[in-house]
Parts: sequence; structure tokens; C-alpha cells
Amino acid sequence: MWEMETWYYSPFPPEYADCRKLFICEFCLKFMRTEEALARHLKRCPHLHPPGTEIYRKDKVCVYEVDGAKNRMYCQNICYIAKLFLDHKTLYYDVNPFWFYVMCEVDSVGARIVGYFSKEKHSEEDFNVACILTLPSHQRKGYGKFLIDFSYELSKIEQKPGSPEKPLSDLGLLGYRSYWSQILVELLRGERTSSAISIQDICDRTMMKTEDIIATLQVLDIIQYYEVGGR
Repeated sequence: MWEMETWYYSPFPPEYADCRKLFICEFCLKFMRTEEALARHLKRCPHLHPPGTEIYRKDKVCVYEVDGAKNRMYCQNICYIAKLFLDHKTLYYDVNPFWFYVMCEVDSVGARIVGYFSKEKHSEEDFNVACILTLPSHQRKGYGKFLIDFSYELSKIEQKPGSPEKPLSDLGLLGYRSYWSQILVELLRGERTSSAISIQDICDRTMMKTEDIIATLQVLDIIQYYEVGGR
């Protein structure tokens, strides 16, 4: 059981507004007012992992794909919890249009949430992430990078370049800049020094949006502009 200090206000239902501490089931994400209520709940809670479909497992880490339209209460509870640690995002009460990818650590009891990201099922702006969060109790384990990488693996399956919804939190921006930089440096180092590679080539290989590629190359100071015809 983890105890976490929250960072921001989250609009929980009115009956929980006066609670200085909430007790949350790690499996179904139902929240309760007292530790006694949580203990009673855990004795009868039938869930040992998130709803939805397990789409990844390696060692003690797994990822579940959860449909917001089919598991509304669970996904709304994720949003309530995430808002405690994300200041810049609007809380989506309507979770129907979203997929939620829930990352868990697996132990002898079940699969316990450590982080997640959500994405629109149909994004006109090609966002591959709406919200992304690693719970404070599980930060500095590489899970943020894992979630970002997982979102781009989904983009590769869809064959559609993607980008996270803006604005990003300070931590989110640091995480993405670090990830983008690592991916681009590794890709460029793998190229022969005599060969040319275009932004479109990089986009096709990584499924990163061109604007994210260009911005990252500028930060790394490894992009060059050439004037053609005096323009």
C-alpha cells in the first residue's frame, strides 16, 4: 500500500470533497473515505487487474488496453486520480471516445497500476497521447519512457505518425524531449556518415511527427539549413 502526497485539485464527487485522505483500491480504482472501508472492499473486490485486454507482458510488467466506452467508471476514476498530479489537463468526464493503456506491476496477488496514458480513438490532429502519467510512487523506474515508447509502437502498428496532445506538463515535456533525443541520436548514429537521410525518412521510421523531429534536432543543434537561390 502506497501513501502519496497530491499536487493539484481534482474535482472528485461532492461526497468526497471534504476528505483530506482518500483510500483507493489498486485493482478497480474505487475510492473510499476510510481505511476501514477499503479493508472491507478488498475482502470482496473480485478484480485482480484492470478491465479490458492484456496486450503486453514481459517479466513483471504488463499493459491493459481499456475501452472508455465499455469501462466508464474505471476510466473516470483514472481521470480523477490523474488530475491530482496533472495541472494542465482538462478532466474528461466523457471517457467514451478514449482508449486507456494501463501499465501495471504484477505480483503474486495481481496487476497493480503504476501509470497509464490515454488516446483518442479517432484524433483529427493525429495525437497518439491525450494524458500520460506515472504515479509518483513509481517514478524514476523508466516507466515514463516505457509509456512514451509504447504509444509510438501503437502508431507504428497504425502506420500513422503521432504526437502527444499539447501543452505537456513540465515533467511530461522533459520526458518527451529526452525520449525524442535518444531515438533520433540512436537513429542518426546508425546511419553511414556518407548517406543522406531526410526528415520524412526519420518520420517513416519512428512515426514521430515532423514538427517534433525538427524541434528536437534544433535543441540538439544538429540540424542545418541551406539557402537556395538566395532565399
